[in-house]
Parts: sequence; C-alpha cells; structure tokens
Amino acid sequence: MHRSIKVRALPTLAFGAALTAVCAGLTACGTAEPVAYSAIASSAQLAPNTQGDAARIPFRYSAASDLRSYNRAIIEPVAIYRGPDHQFGDLSESDKAALAAYMQAQFAERLRTRFAIASDPAPNTLRVRLTLTGAATSTPVLAPLSRVDLAGGIYNGVQSLRGGEGTLTGAVIYAVEIYDAPSNRLLRAFVSKQYPNALNIMASMGSLAAARAGIEKGADALIAQLR
Repeated sequence: MHRSIKVRALPTLAFGAALTAVCAGLTACGTAEPVAYSAIASSAQLAPNTQGDAARIPFRYSAASDLRSYNRAIIEPVAIYRGPDHQFGDLSESDKAALAAYMQAQFAERLRTRFAIASDPAPNTLRVRLTLTGAATSTPVLAPLSRVDLAGGIYNGVQSLRGGEGTLTGAVIYAVEIYDAPSNRLLRAFVSKQYPNALNIMASMGSLAAARAGIEKGADALIAQLR
C-alpha cells in the first residue's frame, strides 16, 4: 500500500513543480510598471499611492476640493508623451496615434454622462488633461492560446481572481490631470495602468485589443471617481 501511494504522488509532485515553473516564467512576461513621469506638469506633486487600488493607480495627487460642485468640463486633446521615461517600447507612431484617438473618444463619451462639454473656463468648469505615456501590445497567437492551454489557463484564472495581468497580453499607461479651469489650480492627478481581465480571450486577439480594453476600463474608472 505504501508503495502505491508513493507511485501516485510522484506524478502529482512533478506536475506541481512544472506548473510552478511555468507560472513563474509567465509572471516575468508582465508589462512595464508605470513611473511618476518627469515631463508631465504634475510630476512634482505625484506621490506613491498607498491605497487598495495602487496596482492600477501607483501614483496620485489630490487637493482638498469638492468635485461635485463642477458641472462642465473642458477636455484637452490627448497628448502622446515624449519624455525620456516613456514606456512605449517599440510601439509605432501610427499605433500611438490610434490609441490616443481611441482614448480621446472613450474618455469624452464617459465624461459627457456627467458634465456639459465646454470650451471656455467659466465657473464650475474642470479642465481634463489626458496623456498617453506607455502601451504594450499583445503577443500574436500565443496570447489567446495561453488562455486555453492547461498551465496558462490555470495561471490566468488565478490572475483573474487577483485582478492581475494575463499572460502575453498588452496594457495601456496614461496620466490624468484635472484642473479648476478658471484658476488653473490642480485638483487631481494620477498615473494609471489598465489592462483587460486575464481571462478575456477577445482582448488578447489583435495587437492593440488589450490596450483598447484598458482604455475603456480607465474611462469607466475616471467617471466613477467624478460622480
């Protein structure tokens, strides 16, 4: 009986060790972590976020203010970050421009549900500045396959529960700066990294699909903060 138990245990242990090794390797495939970008206006005010959402918003600034008193918003055109500490890797200029245009459309759509979109700095008006600071593409073929093979499926399932990144999948990084439009006083600022749920197989198809999904999540998160 003892011999039978040992024989059955060996495959289990071997599989567990292999799975651990695979998952450790997959963890190394995560996208870059954001920084407090040196060439954005609010860089000096940004501080490490110690709250529960630090994985998505690692740096933030908040001034004492009641944003509920604002009912208008000026949305500046999304800027593509050109500082030396950008995190675009080898992303092409055309892909950067495509993501910036998508970000402009998605954030404007969400902000319209809360604010009247304005062009003049009248009272009770916010000015929203969005800067695309980094992005990573998904790995063709391998990203969706990693959702359906055994080891990748288990790893991505765990990541989904943790709110972590999926394997070989892209992400988007950006900065948001919110000002009181009449006085130009900075009210809020943060750097955010967004990516799709680790089990979202559709967001792993296409090189920019994950970054676009991240933009959508970021737009939803911003309007939730401003309500």
